[in-house]
Amino acid sequence: MKAAITFISTLVLAAQLHAKPLQVFILAGQSNMQGHVNVSTFDSMADDPKTAPILQEMRDAGGKPRVCQKVWISSIGCAGNDTTEQTGKVTAGFGASPKEIGPEFTFALYMEKALNEPILIIKTSWGGRSLHTNFRPPSAGPYVWSEFESARRKDNLEKAKAETLRDTGADYRRMIEHVRKVLGDIKRVVPDYDPKQGYELAGFVWFQGFNDLVSDWTYDKGDQPGGYDMYSELLADFIRDVRKDLSAPKMPFVVGVIGVGGLKEESKPSRMKHLRQVMAAPASLPEFKGNVVAVPTASYWDDDLEVLRTRLERFWPKVDKIVDEEVKKNPKMTREELQAFKAKVTAEDFTPEEWKRLQAASNGGYHYLGAAKIIAPIGKAFAEAVIAFRGAQTK
Repeated sequence: MKAAITFISTLVLAAQLHAKPLQVFILAGQSNMQGHVNVSTFDSMADDPKTAPILQEMRDAGGKPRVCQKVWISSIGCAGNDTTEQTGKVTAGFGASPKEIGPEFTFALYMEKALNEPILIIKTSWGGRSLHTNFRPPSAGPYVWSEFESARRKDNLEKAKAETLRDTGADYRRMIEHVRKVLGDIKRVVPDYDPKQGYELAGFVWFQGFNDLVSDWTYDKGDQPGGYDMYSELLADFIRDVRKDLSAPKMPFVVGVIGVGGLKEESKPSRMKHLRQVMAAPASLPEFKGNVVAVPTASYWDDDLEVLRTRLERFWPKVDKIVDEEVKKNPKMTREELQAFKAKVTAEDFTPEEWKRLQAASNGGYHYLGAAKIIAPIGKAFAEAVIAFRGAQTK
């Protein structure tokens, strides 16, 4: 009996000595990293052969969103400036609301499938944030006001400068502070974590860009080639500073290149095209060779769904007007009669098939249409980029 106990103790000790460091991944950005994809859009993935296999990974045997058994998350920022923390095993509901997902969901699913070991995701994301101000890295220095912007803001220049000073780097600091907080007490988030095994900062995913895209005061020449070059410089500083502040000099870095509008934006001289180019540029710098990769997301866009959603947004005012007029004529309409009338009006502009397709979208274009069939493959692509890094490092 004593020998058996000694043998078991030896096995436990050996397991502890050979325990791999906990793999930690940081996901950061603005509203599309938050995630505005309602779970109601999952069904639409079944009709597309490209996304149907991903949907199978996203649901359990009962048809509910799958719960990762080896991936935990600490997420902040899903309510404006809110720093309220959400923790738990990754599943649907870690998006901008309890009924939404972001890229973290499929990222976690595919990382768990690839590694088959405990993983921790630390997610920090706030909607409506820019790299030039809110996430501005420390080494970039203070926000620089151009003559163009100063002239346009001359009526409230001092107030604007005070607000900019307050916001400059605020989310960068908040991000670093939260990561350090979680790493300082991992067991609080990952119950089975053993401090003896340690952890490894195994990857960082950056998914942001829309606020810089529309910041025409800062990028007043964004409609011209080179007009967004400062973004590229800021992003390179951001990568360097994150690695320095987290003491992870070679941490793999994935940049999700904004893909709103799809591939058609590449065929015209648009602001979107110019921003995409500079977002991808840091990955080609010699110092980042082999440890920074740009992942384009435009190919996951759905042009047909965008057209339908645009029609729908233009259509609702017409419906509201017709319904209001009908209610005035018949103020005693029941709820059921009202819904039936709306359905009748809608059927005049959208076929049943089009209406079914529209269920794939739950938000506006700037949020990738709130479509699971767009965001789910993007999260998977981010995971595959990280996995490719690991394969290269192993070789």
